[in-house]
This record gives sequence, structure tokens and C-alpha cells, in this order.
Amino acid sequence: MNLHLENSFFIVGGAGSGFGKATALALAAENAQVLAISRTGEKLMKLKKQYPDNIQLLVRDLTSGSTLPEIASLAARKKLSGVFFNAGGPPAGTFDEINMKQWDEAYNTVVRWKIELTKLLMPQLMKQQYGRLLYLESISVKQPVENLILSNSLRATMVGFAKTLSNETAKYNITANVLAPGYHDTEAMKRLIVKKSQQTNISEEEVKTLFTDDIPTKAMGNPEDLASLAVWLLSSQSRFVTGQTIAHDGGLAKGLFG
Repeated sequence: MNLHLENSFFIVGGAGSGFGKATALALAAENAQVLAISRTGEKLMKLKKQYPDNIQLLVRDLTSGSTLPEIASLAARKKLSGVFFNAGGPPAGTFDEINMKQWDEAYNTVVRWKIELTKLLMPQLMKQQYGRLLYLESISVKQPVENLILSNSLRATMVGFAKTLSNETAKYNITANVLAPGYHDTEAMKRLIVKKSQQTNISEEEVKTLFTDDIPTKAMGNPEDLASLAVWLLSSQSRFVTGQTIAHDGGLAKGLFG
């Protein structure tokens, strides 16, 4: 399928690894222009080597307030087609283990920077009467995940935000959607496995098997699987899909609307 992304311009957060890297590469493969953002310059350089003409690098912390106006300034120089909102998640832990400082930090990591960047970019998107906003969250917005009280609580905020925003921006041909990945082979999943291993005193390999057995497909996803869906949602062909929270989880969520 030709998604007609030639010369389109996208911003991709967390592009150094995982879902961000896979999505940046998938967009570049469609001949789109990508501003790839990560805190790790070495990882971004490896990314650019694969598509030197399509990928522009920005080594920054997305959750830092000083970074966001810089991103908006770079976007203003081009016609911005879409944004993949993605950054590292909060630490794993139970209610007893998480202190109030971590709650405050998690709000910034999961919620605040996404809303602020959306607000900074919205005038440009409204003026050009086009935009695709895609927020990468977690299956925890559909079904709470053990040891992820921060994610379970705060990522649901982004679902409410995106749904409300989608109703306000649809008339400008601007869509807002949420992707909710389940268990994938990523660094975030590895941290969850380590946490569970520490709690249960069983090996990380055994814990990984337990997680995998919970998935009806009996296999974890990979970032490339999700990236193919993300790229479609970021394309013009997704114009009639907005305000949706779409699970990418191998059937993990058990609810009727999973």
C-alpha cells in the first residue's frame, strides 16, 4: 500500500529505541522526512545512517520544558504532517513503593510535556488545516498492569485528553488517537520483567514465560509490528479515525472494547 508520505514531515519522540525507532524507520522507508528526537545521540546516529536523506536528529529530553519551544520552532519551518508522542515511561512499582516525588515526576513524564507540545503545535496545524496526532501510551489504559500504578493511573489521563481534543479539532482535519501496546520486546518490558523477578524470586526467563503465556497469541509483539499501524494512523488515509484508543496487544486485554 502506498501511503503517499513522500516529502511529508513528522516528529517522532523516543526515536533512539523501541517503538519510536521503529516508527521513525517505517516513516523514512515511506520516503517521509522525520525529526527524530532522543536523549541518546549515539542511538540517533545509527538511525540516521540507515536513511541519511530522510532523518533529521535532535538530541534532547522531550520531557524538559526548554526542549518543546525548540521543537515547535523547527516544525514551523515546514508543513507538519504528524507527531508521534513517545518518551520513556515511569518506573515500575506498587503503591507502597512509589513516593510523592515519583508521582510528580511521572505526571511530567507521562502527561505534561505531551499537552504542552500539542498546545505549541496546534496553531500551525489549525492554520494548515491538517494534522495527525498519535499518542503512544500502554495497554494499562484498557486493563491495569501489575506493578505499574503510575502508568495505570496517569496514562488514562491522556486517553481523556486525546478523546476531548479529537472532538475539538476534527473540523480542522486534525485527528488525535492513542496507541495502547501490550507486551512487546522492548526495554520497558524488560524492566517490568526484572521487577516481577525480584518480587517472586524466580528467574527473569521464567517471568518472561509467564507474561508470554498471558497473551492469547503466545508471543510478545515487536516494535516493527506496532510501527506499521502507527504509520497508517499518521497518514492521510486515516482521516476517518479519530478519538480512538487502539490496543496492539495480541488479545491481552479481555474487555469487550479491548
